[in-house]
Amino acid sequence: MKLITKSLIFCSILVSGTNGLSADSHEDRAFDQLRIGKFVSRIDDLRRAKQIPGLAYAIVKDGQVLTTGGLGYADREAGRLATADTPFNIASVTKPLSAIVAMRLVEAGKLDLDRPIAEYSEWEDFCKRFSQVNSIFARNLDCSHDTHTLRHLLSHTAEHEPGAGYSYNPVVYSWGSRPMMEVAEQAFSDLVAEYVFEPAGMAQSARIHRDLPLRKDLAERLAAPYRLNEEGQVVRAPGPSAQGDGAGGGVIATVLDMARFDIAYDAGKLVSAESRQQMMTPTRLNNGELSSYGIGWYVQNYQGKELVWHSGRWDHAWSALYLKVPAQDITFIILGNSDAISWNNPLTRAEVQNSAFAQAFLQAFVL
Repeated sequence: MKLITKSLIFCSILVSGTNGLSADSHEDRAFDQLRIGKFVSRIDDLRRAKQIPGLAYAIVKDGQVLTTGGLGYADREAGRLATADTPFNIASVTKPLSAIVAMRLVEAGKLDLDRPIAEYSEWEDFCKRFSQVNSIFARNLDCSHDTHTLRHLLSHTAEHEPGAGYSYNPVVYSWGSRPMMEVAEQAFSDLVAEYVFEPAGMAQSARIHRDLPLRKDLAERLAAPYRLNEEGQVVRAPGPSAQGDGAGGGVIATVLDMARFDIAYDAGKLVSAESRQQMMTPTRLNNGELSSYGIGWYVQNYQGKELVWHSGRWDHAWSALYLKVPAQDITFIILGNSDAISWNNPLTRAEVQNSAFAQAFLQAFVL
């Protein structure tokens, strides 16, 4: 199979990288193009080092797409290249999108994040069943409390005594779709389409779960999942098992559509400024300390910069990173068809600086 040379990749990025630039002179534009080209070359080096067959990336600056493109293969066996229009499973990067649904229902007066969740749904039965499962995410779930709220689920503060501490729990977060469906009397996937995909113009995105197959046009272009075998070789992966209609995952999207989401989110087209502020403010724990998570977003300070982000990982299949620097109005999004974009982020802290891809972006455009 013929490989794309780095020089060809580099040239294609310089052309696409001029879209949205607002430099004041020819020299400034040339500098921006050079910086973008060096950055893309760097993330391609990381892709190769981490043996990721293909990825797509986008940088959004001041409400415009600064640059976007693809590197490597969406499907190695078919020789299909990764592009900005390639759909990927974005895994837990779904969580900020799901949080939009919650906040829209709050704004409509249908949902109260601080009402006991048992009043909305069969939380007690789920909690008791799940707490008996042999899972790291079930180990510290204490169902003796009757004070669990949807805010606890969406801020990952549901373990032990609700609100006493923070620990990332994707299973409990995913269950948060149930009270949303209850008050809206709609399937969660329909709510995401209504409140997120349609107003953001995400025509190349869709929800998927065990009762909702991926629509044909996206399925034909979906980036194939890959993993490393025992010999360290990249091989085709079967992909994850079917999931329910939960808030923790289940979105297929292109990186261009994720850029559209980012632009619509910042422009106030999805939720109000007050709701965005709630989402991107660290949750205050019972003892007054701040956690590392708002509603649907990790939030942290790194070298004096506030970083708002989310990562996603399906083991042996796909991974993603969505990183915002609000003070500089700049966003980096990257989607890949192996799990190697992800890193070992602790369950109790936000440490996006340990991502090699995040560090490359921060060094090139932020710090």
